[in-house]
Amino acid sequence: MTTGIDARLDRIGTDGSYVIIPMDHGITMGAVQGLKDIESTIDGVTSGGADAVLTQKGIAPRVHDNKNDKGYIVHLNGSTTIGPDEQDKRMTGTVEEAIRVGADAVSFHINVGSDYEPDQISQLSEVTEQAQRFGMPVLAMAYARGPGVDSTDPEALGHAVRLAEELGADIVKTGYSGDAESFQHVVESTRLPVVIAGGSKGTDRETIEMVRGVMDAGGAGVSMGRSVFQHETPAAIARAVSGVVHEDLSTDEALAESGLALEA
Repeated sequence: MTTGIDARLDRIGTDGSYVIIPMDHGITMGAVQGLKDIESTIDGVTSGGADAVLTQKGIAPRVHDNKNDKGYIVHLNGSTTIGPDEQDKRMTGTVEEAIRVGADAVSFHINVGSDYEPDQISQLSEVTEQAQRFGMPVLAMAYARGPGVDSTDPEALGHAVRLAEELGADIVKTGYSGDAESFQHVVESTRLPVVIAGGSKGTDRETIEMVRGVMDAGGAGVSMGRSVFQHETPAAIARAVSGVVHEDLSTDEALAESGLALEA
């Protein structure tokens, strides 16, 4: 760690825990619900308790005036759902470009077990080397994905997060194994803070129960996109997630204090 990395980690988290809302999905899926008026969504999730938002570099001008002094992460690779293979993430930016657009950290996606793993390993290594020179934190989005790979297998997820540490990342995001007991193995596979992806939007209770499980397993928080930015009230679900991550609330407490229904 360097002083710069430590200082910037403080900008994208709270006391070593993280509620990050990625909204780079426009490059992948287009201007889906929650991303057309991304300014309002950014304002909603950050006023609701998110520590940071994440986008591709070109969206930076739409971020800064709406993030309520919270952190900003620029994502450095991407692909589309209408292209030949969504798993083939290509470089979309550099650490220096992220600095120029006002980022506090950068992120990079790697599919461990995919056909593109070798190139993505090399690229992530290059990103962490660049970032170290500039004192920029790197969030590695390390997923277990590929032919014959179970994306919820704790052994595969543990391998993915350890790979991120081995390549020099500062935080690692991965999929959820389904319960706190199995996810504990994932957390124990690295000394990095481990945050989880949200995946497809479920019910509010399913989302918050998943967050509760991550924290019970010793995780450091979440990096949840569609579950938050496509919610009917992004500020409310961000508040509920933040309540679990930062205040150690139970599922029912988080739902109640955020004004969300306590559905079964």
